Amino acid sequence: MIPDCCKGDKAGKIDSLAAFLRIIADGNRIRILCQLKSGEKCVCEVWKNLKLPQNLVSHHLKVMRKLNLITSRKDGLKVIYSLNMEEIAKYINQMNNLLSVYPAKNLNIQSPAANVAVTVNS
Repeated sequence: MIPDCCKGDKAGKIDSLAAFLRIIADGNRIRILCQLKSGEKCVCEVWKNLKLPQNLVSHHLKVMRKLNLITSRKDGLKVIYSLNMEEIAKYINQMNNLLSVYPAKNLNIQSPAANVAVTVNS
């Protein structure tokens, strides 16, 4: 029996979600997204805040822009970047829908790093 999340059109959504997860699996990209969470920034602000080479930050921004996770606009000679929350929300909802096929009633998840228990009630 094939789970509902893998049937028909949803299979394409899984590939899209996998691409999203590959993109954000890089620590530097997550740090860049965190920087943009506080508002629009040009590449010069991001690389200075993160102490990363400018060309590396530009590359990461290009990759995330290609997946439409961030948007850009020109401001004179600068390119200003911001989060595309609509697109990010789409991926978060896809992940939630994918994981919701498993029963989560009173699921107790232990976080060994923080030694914290999280209880999820459905």
